[in-house]
Amino acid sequence: MSLRPSTEEYNAYYETYIGLVGEENVIDLLAAQLASTTELLSDIPEKQADYRYAEGKWTLKQVIGHISDTERVMSYRLLRAARGDRTALAGFDQDTFVDAASFQSWSLSQVIEDYIAVRKSTLTLLRGLSDEAWGRLGVANGGDVSARALAYIIAGHELHHLNIVREKYLQT
Repeated sequence: MSLRPSTEEYNAYYETYIGLVGEENVIDLLAAQLASTTELLSDIPEKQADYRYAEGKWTLKQVIGHISDTERVMSYRLLRAARGDRTALAGFDQDTFVDAASFQSWSLSQVIEDYIAVRKSTLTLLRGLSDEAWGRLGVANGGDVSARALAYIIAGHELHHLNIVREKYLQT
């Protein structure tokens, strides 16, 4: 699916993420991210995975865990929208998710394995959508959001955080 979502398909808050996604097919981008992100993370020593660039900031393992958890939430929203379910879905508190996940007790390889499993699941879901399903709207955080927009949000959210990872975590 390469057709970008229109601004009517998502809350303006998500423009930050959607705006980071280029014109390529979003499924191809998500598959490419799976390979490139896995490669990037696999070269990081375990000790560096516990690094925080400032007091109160997440560790690298927590950032990657956050990317995976957010993708889980957005994929669930995408599934509901794609299947025509307009039941309103609540938001989620990313800090509560990270705090409760105990990513600090995981090895970096476990965090990477989780990321890979989540992304493969998302790709399987997206590859099975009909053209009609991509444009269906669901309701999340009090607003309409299309399955298409959610796929772009997933891709852009990862791009956003990997920009921070490269700038703040891997420049040490």
